[in-house]
Amino acid sequence: MLKFSRALFCAATLLTTGLAQAADPILIKFAHVVAENTPKGQGALLFKKLAEERLPGKIKVEVYPNSSLFGDGKEMEALLLGDVQMLAPSLAKFEHYTAQMQIYDLPFLFDDLAAVDRFQAAEGKQLLTAMQDKNILGLAYWHNGLKQLSANKALHDPADARGLKFRVQASSVLEEQFKVIRANPRKMSFAEVYQGLQTGTVNGTENTWSNYESQKVNEVQKYFTESNHGLIDYMVITNATFWNGLPSDVRNVLEKILVEVTVEVNQQAEALNQSAKQLIVDAKTSEIIVLTPEQRQAWREAMRPVWKKFEDEIGADLIKAAEQSNQP
Repeated sequence: MLKFSRALFCAATLLTTGLAQAADPILIKFAHVVAENTPKGQGALLFKKLAEERLPGKIKVEVYPNSSLFGDGKEMEALLLGDVQMLAPSLAKFEHYTAQMQIYDLPFLFDDLAAVDRFQAAEGKQLLTAMQDKNILGLAYWHNGLKQLSANKALHDPADARGLKFRVQASSVLEEQFKVIRANPRKMSFAEVYQGLQTGTVNGTENTWSNYESQKVNEVQKYFTESNHGLIDYMVITNATFWNGLPSDVRNVLEKILVEVTVEVNQQAEALNQSAKQLIVDAKTSEIIVLTPEQRQAWREAMRPVWKKFEDEIGADLIKAAEQSNQP
């Protein structure tokens, strides 16, 4: 009888423990490399808020900004290993997984974010699932904004950039973009940019106003050129095995939340960038150069050969579709 009671107690304990474990919330670690006061940073926090509100006890989201969990060079590996469940890397990070993603790095391809929206809602949508064979699933596109140039000298014309060392993301297209204007591209992680500019390892860079201001790049760069020459957008991605293994009801709610968050991020991105630009103006640390239409056209023509070089890899039809998105 005593043995039976003990067995019953053990069985009950195991059952209770099993139920407690089953009730533990699913942990989603969402890591990124930028500050919280940026479009991506705000989007990650909003996703956490809505997920935990609408799936109480089922989902727990931990957000790790500023490369605090994994840096630029390690986050994709961490995702594939299951050490992090969600990322939102710059689109420039995906060229090694699908060559078509290089389209987003082509200089002067999109006139504005409205054109980007039109492309991503049509032909660009297919790229979200283009890496599933690598176990990477795209869930959404998030805007950061259009890129501006910065340097330790004034950049009015392409010739002004000659010989300067520019920090670039790990992108073949972005390297070529600076090579064609006879500048020297240097691959560097986002977290190293400030120090690289401060020490002279690089003389300039390209980024959005929100990224410049949040990292205080204006403290180490005397000049910004409002070029709007390229795009920094993000793809919210997950480990496909993890995502497909979620309970269907949980996954459906998370997908709906991502739609809401994406709308909010993309609506607020331009406002955040303009606010960041004004903070740089108010700091009076740097000069902001506004290009004339003729000067901007000179930059466009100087960088146009990059398109031809990568046309076969990306696909002429995809580039044409992106160009056509500039038509409302």
